[in-house]
Amino acid sequence: QVQLVESGGGLVQAGGSLRLSCAASGHTFTSYTMGWFRQAPGKERVFVAAVTWGGGITVYADSVKGRFTISRGNDKSTVYLQMNSLEPEDTAVYSCAVSRFIVAITTPQRYDYWGQGTQVTVSS
Repeated sequence: QVQLVESGGGLVQAGGSLRLSCAASGHTFTSYTMGWFRQAPGKERVFVAAVTWGGGITVYADSVKGRFTISRGNDKSTVYLQMNSLEPEDTAVYSCAVSRFIVAITTPQRYDYWGQGTQVTVSS
């Protein structure tokens, strides 16, 4: 099993920044990709960003390109999501997840384990 714990969520003013962290533990040897998803009230869960363990390849949703940055810690057991220029539309529960795949990683069905999520609220 893989355990994921997110942290760093909170309340921030529009235009501000937050840095989310996700710490992974357990059997992570076959977890090749780690991603972030978000779900706003009454909305479907959508892809935000992902990074591969081995190659450092990153992908982003169009809605966050240029504002969000995903990165890995040196020990490869932690992933970060730096969020800048936050907008009220970014308000959602953000969850990290791990996947066995390195392609087609923008849909939730490709991910095997999920964290509990952390709330991000952006006020206008």
